[in-house]
Amino acid sequence: MARTTQGRGKLYQSIVDTIGDTPCMRINNIAPNHVELYVKAEFFNPAASVKDRLAISIIEEAEKRGDLKPGQTVVEATSGNTGIGLAMVCAATGHPLVMTMADSFSIERRKLMRFFGAKVVLTPRAEKGFGMYQKAVELAEANGWFLAHQFETPDNALVHENTTAQEILGDFKDKKLDYFVSGYGTGGTVTGVARVLRKESPDTKIILSEPANAQLVGSGVQQERNANNEPAASHSAFEPHPIQGWTPDFIPHVLQESIDNHFYDELIPITGPDGIAWSKKLAQQEGILTGVSGGSTFAVAMQIAEKADKGSVILAMLPDTGERYLSSPLFEGVPEDMSEEEKALSLSTPGYHMPE
Repeated sequence: MARTTQGRGKLYQSIVDTIGDTPCMRINNIAPNHVELYVKAEFFNPAASVKDRLAISIIEEAEKRGDLKPGQTVVEATSGNTGIGLAMVCAATGHPLVMTMADSFSIERRKLMRFFGAKVVLTPRAEKGFGMYQKAVELAEANGWFLAHQFETPDNALVHENTTAQEILGDFKDKKLDYFVSGYGTGGTVTGVARVLRKESPDTKIILSEPANAQLVGSGVQQERNANNEPAASHSAFEPHPIQGWTPDFIPHVLQESIDNHFYDELIPITGPDGIAWSKKLAQQEGILTGVSGGSTFAVAMQIAEKADKGSVILAMLPDTGERYLSSPLFEGVPEDMSEEEKALSLSTPGYHMPE
């Protein structure tokens, strides 16, 4: 029977109403045969990442409280996805947006934010995430802008408790979910989802990951914070790593809840090259395009899958799409011009050859 569709049976009043309800999809070609391995594809959100959830929660909840006034400028520090999500949401809700971002992150990210109408203030990469964070604080205080506080706000984990976790419970209502795998950027996903899974699916093991060369949580070293729970300094265990969107150079306050409450059962580090390799395998062998963070989460899920009991069901978060990594190491080695094999294919028939 030919594939058909019927529409969603509803009309949406705004782009922001399409956030969430992302699909969980089975991995068929590269997963071990003795398990069921699924990924939750957050690139189905309208601005193509899990941070769309965070963005709409921050704006809507702040508006409800009166913390964010109509037309007031929003400012925030970002490695990219939160900024893109906020740019989309602010464009739809009428708030000017200023983002601060270290210049080490991919050019596509800053271009996407600017395309949505946001202003992007770059900070030196040597100052790391702490530098771009402090720049956002300075700008908010100097101009009376609303600081989004993605790393501290309760609105972060709340949206994952109310949406992401509920979607997982709904999608796996007929299956026993044995493992849930996630990395962390702000910590909102793992904290919000864990609040629900610990109560509603207590047998599900929650696996957290971070870069092998920047094991902030794994170090056991406490994060210095000020009275507002903001980072007071860069974490001593941080090193630059290629997993964009994961693990800033401080432990976010939102993640601290998961640490303090033992919300994860195992912490597994992963290297950037492994994350890149698995992102490529997902694209080339499953047709799933995700970024380095998605590849890294999936790499950990594959480690779990290899040793899991027969019949185990595993879910890994894929935070974003691969398209915003074109200028990053993820796409190194992908040529713009034809390879020798492609040239040979071109020359194998008589017409339409590219000039030498």
